[in-house]
Amino acid sequence: MVSAVSAEIQSETPLASYDDLLSIFQESIKPRSQFRIGAEMEKFGVFADGRPVPYDGERGVLALMKELSATKGWIPAEAETEGGPLLALLRDGASITLEPGSQFELSGAPLVHNHQICAELRAHLAELRPFSERFGITWLGLGFHPFARREDFVMVPKQRYPVMRSYLPTRGSMALDMMLRTSTVQANYDYDSEADAMRKMRVGLALSPVTTAMFANSPFVEGKPFGGKSYRAKVWLDVDNDRSGLVPNLWKKDAGFRDYVEWALDVPMFMFKRDGLKVANTGQTFRSFFKSGFHGHHATASDWQTHLNTLFPEVRLKKTIEVRGADAQGARLACALPALYTGIFYDDEALGEAEALTADFTFDEVQASRQQVWELGLGTPFRGGTLATLAERVVAIAEGGLERRKQLSATGKDERIHLTRLRELVARGETPADALLDGIDKVAEPIREIIKRADLGTGL
Repeated sequence: MVSAVSAEIQSETPLASYDDLLSIFQESIKPRSQFRIGAEMEKFGVFADGRPVPYDGERGVLALMKELSATKGWIPAEAETEGGPLLALLRDGASITLEPGSQFELSGAPLVHNHQICAELRAHLAELRPFSERFGITWLGLGFHPFARREDFVMVPKQRYPVMRSYLPTRGSMALDMMLRTSTVQANYDYDSEADAMRKMRVGLALSPVTTAMFANSPFVEGKPFGGKSYRAKVWLDVDNDRSGLVPNLWKKDAGFRDYVEWALDVPMFMFKRDGLKVANTGQTFRSFFKSGFHGHHATASDWQTHLNTLFPEVRLKKTIEVRGADAQGARLACALPALYTGIFYDDEALGEAEALTADFTFDEVQASRQQVWELGLGTPFRGGTLATLAERVVAIAEGGLERRKQLSATGKDERIHLTRLRELVARGETPADALLDGIDKVAEPIREIIKRADLGTGL
C-alpha cells in the first residue's frame, strides 16, 4: 500500500517516459470482484421565482455546504479549498462539489448495485431538505437551466474556472452556457483489462446519441420551450470540439490505451498547479508540455491527471469509464443511467450483444446523429428508421444484463426496477422532455409548473 505522502511525491515527479502516461490506466485495472458503480448527479437549486441559488450569501450553496459540514459529518476537502473558499466536501468515499454556476453535484461512493445508488441519492436529498425548506429552494433535475440567463450567474471561485471562462469562448460560442447553465448525470464503471476498457469505450461511444436521446431532458431556455428536446446536447456541439465528442482514435477495432493517450496529448491544456497556485497555459497541447515544458515547469503525473479531467468526450477514460451523454434527470429517472450501463457493461452476454449491435456503426453516421438528437430526440433518423428502435433494443439488452445480476442485490430487488420509467418512455418513442412539455402551454403559471415537474426530490 502506498502512503499518502509517497503518492503525493509520485504525483509531483516529472513524467519521464510515454509509459508514465499509460500507467494511470494500467494501474486502474482491477478484478471483476472489485467492480463498482459510481454515479455523479448534478442539479440546479432555484428559488420559487426561478432565480438560481448563488454561491455566496445566507441562502447560497456556500452556506449550505458549511451547514452540512457542521451537522452531517461532511469534511471540507483541503485539495479543493485551495487556501481559500470552500468548494468541496468529502465523506465515506463520496463528495459534494460545485460546477461553475453553483450546480450542486453529488459524486457518489463506489457501490455494488443500483439500489444503493438510489438510497445514497435519497439520503443526500434528505440532508439538503432542512436548508432547502428554510430558504424556499427546490433542486431541479434538468439538463439546462430552465429560467436563468448567463448574466444571472456569478461563477464559483475555483482556480481553473476563470481560465476556462476566458479560454473556452475562443473555442466555441456556447462554452459559457456549458459551464453555467448545464447539468448532467454521469455513471462510472471499472474494467479488468485494456481489452475490456476498449470494448466498453467503443460501445459507449457508438451508443452516445441513443443515450442522449433517451435522457433528453432540457426543453426550456429562459422560461420558454426552445423547440427541441435537449438544449444541453445542443450546447455541447459548440464548446470545444478538440476536447469533446466521440474520440475518433478509438473507432478502430484494435484501439488501446495508447490511442486514447494520443488523442489526449493533442488537446490544448487549461492550466496546471505549482505550490497550490495556478499556472495558465491555455492553448499548449499536453504533447508540447510533455516534450518541452512551460516557462521552466515540466509535466508531472498530477498535471496529466488534471489534463485528463479537463477532457469532455461523450465517454471518458480515466481510472474508470465515465458515461457522460445524459441530461440531469428528475426523480423517476434519476437512477436510470447508472442502471442502464450497469446492465450493459457488467454482464458479458449483454456487452457482447451491444458490441454486435454497434459493430458496423461508423464514426460519421454516429456523429451525424449527434447533430440532430438535441432537436429530435428519439425521432432522430438512423439507418432508415429512428433512434427509438435502437433505444428499445438497448434497454432490452441492459435489462437482460441486470436480470442476470440479481444475485448481487442485498435487498432482493431486481435492478431492472430502475429502468421501468425509461422503458415506458422509449416504448412510446418519447423522452423525459416530452413529459415536461406536455400541456405546459396551457398552464397559468409555467414557472411554478416547471419547478414542480422537475423537482428531483419528488417521488424518488
